Amino acid sequence: MTASVRVPFPVVDEVSRHCLQEEEPETVHIEVHLPGPLDQARLRKAFLEALHRHPRILMREARGPWYRRRYEWELTPEPDVEVVTFAPPGPRALQDARTRALTDAPPLSMSPPVRLDVVDSVLLLTINHTALDGPACLRVLATAAELYGGRDNSPAAPPNRPAEARREAPDTPAGWSPPARVAHGTPEPSPGNGLLVTELPLPHRPKGSPYTVNDQLMVTTALTIAHWNREHGARPRPLRITMPVDDRPRDTTMPIGNGTRLVEVPYAPRELDVSDMPALLRRTAERTRALKSLPRPQLGHGAALLTSPWAPVTARAALTRTLRRAAAPWTSTTLLSNIGRIPYPLDFGEEAGRAHAVWFSAPARMPRGLTVTTASTAGRLHLALRWSKSLLSHGDGAHLRDLFEHYLHTTEVTA
Repeated sequence: MTASVRVPFPVVDEVSRHCLQEEEPETVHIEVHLPGPLDQARLRKAFLEALHRHPRILMREARGPWYRRRYEWELTPEPDVEVVTFAPPGPRALQDARTRALTDAPPLSMSPPVRLDVVDSVLLLTINHTALDGPACLRVLATAAELYGGRDNSPAAPPNRPAEARREAPDTPAGWSPPARVAHGTPEPSPGNGLLVTELPLPHRPKGSPYTVNDQLMVTTALTIAHWNREHGARPRPLRITMPVDDRPRDTTMPIGNGTRLVEVPYAPRELDVSDMPALLRRTAERTRALKSLPRPQLGHGAALLTSPWAPVTARAALTRTLRRAAAPWTSTTLLSNIGRIPYPLDFGEEAGRAHAVWFSAPARMPRGLTVTTASTAGRLHLALRWSKSLLSHGDGAHLRDLFEHYLHTTEVTA
């Protein structure tokens, strides 16, 4: 591969590039906890080799004149920067690394737009979301684990579910009015995102249930926000929860980049009734299955039109930002990104061991201002709440975590 290879920005990358904000960087954070320490030289070597085995990650934004019609990624034969850094030990080392993941995006001008901070036995990967998403970078990290530890890190087989025929979700609330917003809590004076991570038991689900754990998490998220809004005096409005859907393979052929498509799961206020939880879970399962089965561009048809090269990128960027501000009231209430069971062992060998906890968090810019990201490892659910500080404080995040834990338990229908 030579440095002259260029790839036009896909739709998701270009829309994100148009709307960058320094106050709330578009970063994805992945946090992997291992039982033992890592050797610095071995890890650097393994991660560098993993980047070469997935060369699409070795990219930077190509320079171009103001009148260019497209942004382009320039693929590079080697990294421009040292990707792996080891933080000095200290009581706040991990917290400082988390803060850096929220405030300091790897620059698009340097290849690759990824940073790996190592704090004792924790790997903290920060991704510039304009270029890449969490599942793609987790694939690269799994390759690095295999190269480092010499153990097989092939993905586990996905759950064996019958293919879904295209279907329309019955009894779906109309989406013509603006959805509910997450009510303001106690905003903080500083800009940016806040983050809280916690570990919870996986919710029980009776064998043969017509719904999945993802449906339980969707119901939990909806009930949590409805409860929060009631507490803060917000008028009941329909909720719409964005859900990423990822159809990519998890093996080494997985396309690297932003590969998820977004769908929105609606709820009318009257539906969020915990007194008939089985009906709420079944209704949610019908909607999520129907939405997953419908073919749809990643960001919808409008985004594809905006990113067609009918004008220079500077003009289309200004139009995109204007339209996004105008559409803010119709933006979904929140985003629930359920990674599901981590498909890779993330086994780094005898000394470092196998990951026992993996957290992800997605950007939480306004007008949503709150994202919920979940993953499961070693039979536990790992929840990350991320919020805009202009909407919520850390105390608000802790209260939302408690509400989430409560409502997750209510989804454990036993009859």
